[in-house]
Amino acid sequence: MDSSLDLIIENYKSSGKDALIPMLQEIQEAEGFLSEAAIVKTGQTLHIPTSKIFGVATFYNQFRFEPKGKYHVQICRGTACHVLGSATVLSEIEKHLKAKAGSTTRDGLFSIEVVACIGACGLAPVVCINGEFHAKVTAASLKEILESYKAKEEA
Repeated sequence: MDSSLDLIIENYKSSGKDALIPMLQEIQEAEGFLSEAAIVKTGQTLHIPTSKIFGVATFYNQFRFEPKGKYHVQICRGTACHVLGSATVLSEIEKHLKAKAGSTTRDGLFSIEVVACIGACGLAPVVCINGEFHAKVTAASLKEILESYKAKEEA
């Protein structure tokens, strides 16, 4: 287990069950996702059955159980984005990357996440990749956007 993970677990050792969600958040921040090993260690540390930890973690959309891709693609499905075609944009992302929402491409380069609202409604439909916002995305502009990230890997 990674030393940063061990440090997080050590910091929460005497915190009790109320610390579960903050601890999981911190582990995910450090590892990029919640590994089975981290969940087991968390249960041992906080004296919570692993099944309960999985129950809590699967209840909240913020937690991931597989690593994100190098480029984490978020597609907004808020009202403005939905009305202006985010479903079509999502379909194009999935087609172009050959992966479904909630998954990571086989090469680990891209992960796709549907989010409720990014908070940039005036720019709808919005795609955010590693914190970089792309506004008024269309099928044509999406292809260029994704290809620009792929090109970074070939450079």
